[in-house]
Formats: sequence, C-alpha cells, structure tokens
Amino acid sequence: MLKSLLIAGLTALSVATASAQGYPNKPITFVIPFAAGGPTDVLGRVIAERMGTILGQQMVVENVGGAGGMTGSSRVKSAAPDGYQIVLGTVGTHAQNQTLYKKPAYDSANDFAPVGLIAEVPIMLLVKKDLPVNSFKEFVEYAKKNQGSMTYGSAGAGSATHLGCVVLDSAMGTKIVHVPYRGTGPAMTDLQGGRIDFLCEIVTTAKPQVDGGTVKALAMMTKERSSVLPNVPTAIEQGLNVEAYTWNALFAPKGTPPDVIKKLNDAMSQAMDAPDVKDRLTALGAVLVPKDRRSPEALASFVKSEIEKWAAPIKASGSQVD
Repeated sequence: MLKSLLIAGLTALSVATASAQGYPNKPITFVIPFAAGGPTDVLGRVIAERMGTILGQQMVVENVGGAGGMTGSSRVKSAAPDGYQIVLGTVGTHAQNQTLYKKPAYDSANDFAPVGLIAEVPIMLLVKKDLPVNSFKEFVEYAKKNQGSMTYGSAGAGSATHLGCVVLDSAMGTKIVHVPYRGTGPAMTDLQGGRIDFLCEIVTTAKPQVDGGTVKALAMMTKERSSVLPNVPTAIEQGLNVEAYTWNALFAPKGTPPDVIKKLNDAMSQAMDAPDVKDRLTALGAVLVPKDRRSPEALASFVKSEIEKWAAPIKASGSQVD
C-alpha cells in the first residue's frame, strides 16, 4: 500500500514537472472579469499582448463579466491548475468582495495561486456637466441637500467603481441611490447624457472624458494627485478624508505548479518593463509597481492586507449584500 502511494506521488510529481518544463505549448486564456472597453480591459490587453510575445504563445483575452468580476474569477478558480487559464484580478474581485458579499463566490486569499501585482490606479470623482457645482466642496454641500433625488453609477455591484462611491457616500454622511451597469462604458455614457449624477471612475477611462470636457472632474480620491491629471486636486486636499483606488494583479488556479507561476511572473515583469508598455500604461494613469512588489509572495501578502483594509469601511457603510 505504502509502495503504491509512493509510486502514485512520484508519478504526479513527474507529470507536474514535465508540464512545467514544457509550458507553455498552447495558447493561454487571459480572463478579464469585466466588459470590454473598461479600464481593467484596457490595461489587461496591453499586458496580455506583450506576455504572449515573451512566452511564445498567444494570450487569448476573454471578457467574462458579472457579479462584480466574480463570475470570471470563479471560472479561473475552478480551472485546471496548469497555467492555461489566468485572471486579471482587481481590488474589487480579490479584496472588497470578501466583505461586500455575505457569501462571496470564493476565498480570494486561499483559492488562487498569486502570480504578481501589476499596477495601482487612482479613482476620481466625475459629475455630469450640468450638475450645479464647480468644486468638491460645493458637491458635498449639494449632495447633502439633494441626496434623495441623486444617483451614482458604477461598472457593477461590487466593482471598484461601486466601492469608491460607497466610501464617498459614507464619508459625506449621505444615502444616494446606486445604479449598477454592466461595465464602465454604459455608466460613462449615461453620465455624459445626464441620466446619472456622478461616477467614481478609474482615471484610466476617466481621462479622455475629462480632456474632452464631456464631464466635470472634481476630485482625485487618492493621497496624491495623478501625474496625468495634475490639475485635479485630491478630496483630502479639499477637506474630506476619503480614499479609493483599484489595482490589477494576475492570479492562476490554486495548485498551479511553482515553475509555471514563475514563468508567468517573469513574463509579466518583462512586459511591465518594456518601454512601450510602460509608456502606454503610465499615459493611462496606471502606476506600475516596483520589482520588489511583483513577486507571488508579495501579492499573497498584499491581498490579505487589502481584505482587512476594506472590511471596516464596507461594514460601516452598511452596503453588504447577500
């Protein structure tokens, strides 16, 4: 019995090792758990294209939206642990949802094999052009007086854009109606059309609309101003201590061989260091993390700390859902 178990174990080990040594020998599915055209999609496609070149195999990008990114993430969580399906996670899919949902679809700290952290991206407050405010202070005063008739949009319940406005709503002491959309694109369209009052949007997709003058930018919801929109002051500068952001990181199914994780991590890091990739992502407002924060171990620790960090404000806001 012991001999047969030992043989089985050695066989499994040799198969895993052989798999890692030959990896990758076919296209890799790169799941983006949100709709096409949104900020996560834009960043993901830039990284995926270069990673495919480095690995010598096509990265097939698939947008699998739903449940604030949990649908696509769940698919990768349940995939074979061979490195041929990976997911681009966010603060929403792998930190905030652990508290926002009373029964999240997975345990993000234990149900995935972390690959590496890519970037952190600020979230900013945008309002419709005809909202009668021209500063963040005026907006807060207006929201307190008109909260019963106001609405804000998001890329979907549980998304980083949703939680950004949840934190803002809580900090202002208001109760404004949330209108979830199936992605950032339709939410932005309705903001431009005046059908919702404001949006807590990721700077990556907010910048073109701000530059085009189709919406008004009132505050950057981070500790420091963004280099791509330096004239937009932070909420903290304007008297309200509120902070919201997203980040992007790669995850594989739990049990993926360490050698496969290393190959994915190396390709990810090389892609991030490519001058053209760096320039494209920086121009979108993404802040690429330094090399000492890109390891799988660093990401594992980061995810746990982010789950803890967001638990308190989400609970305080009363926004938990079934």
